[in-house]
Amino acid sequence: MGRTAEVRRDTKETQIRVVVDLDGTGVSAISTGIGFFDHMLDSFARHGGFDLTVETKGDLHIDMHHTVEDTGIVIGQAFARALDGFKGVRRFGCAYIPMDETLTRCALDLSNRPYLIWSVAFKTPNVGDMDTELFKEFHHAFVMNAGVCAHFETLYGTNSHHIAESGFKALARALRQAVEIDPKTGGQAPSTKGVL
Repeated sequence: MGRTAEVRRDTKETQIRVVVDLDGTGVSAISTGIGFFDHMLDSFARHGGFDLTVETKGDLHIDMHHTVEDTGIVIGQAFARALDGFKGVRRFGCAYIPMDETLTRCALDLSNRPYLIWSVAFKTPNVGDMDTELFKEFHHAFVMNAGVCAHFETLYGTNSHHIAESGFKALARALRQAVEIDPKTGGQAPSTKGVL
């Protein structure tokens, strides 16, 4: 059976449907109503090698916060469901992503003990129409719902577009390593506890 999941979440603020295939080829269909966010999620799918569908309708007449955070929640839930207890995966992943003057690192553990370290500073309050503070909100929502411990650090950089995009790509590449099936696990969760 494939490592796939579909999750729907409907609230008074957002209506979201996410479909993920961890063993896909990076094909995506993204629609959140926020152009730059769509671009980031498309890049995330492409560089992670995940097939990803995201359909989000949010209260953008208020602001982008609910749309971005809730999309992170549902993508995280979809990853957790597709990972099915983290059985047989490599578990750990790390990536350094350079984009021109920017270098960002993401190291993560599929531990089922979610935690976010966010050492990322943006030089401007917006990228396009999107508030840069929302990037942390997305990543926090994703890791808390996917069961991921993730450490992000932009080591240096000045362009806010590059800082944001290198972060999404770093997450994607680190996840790509971590979710890969490791034949040495014998299909078990890679932990001395036997479960994660």
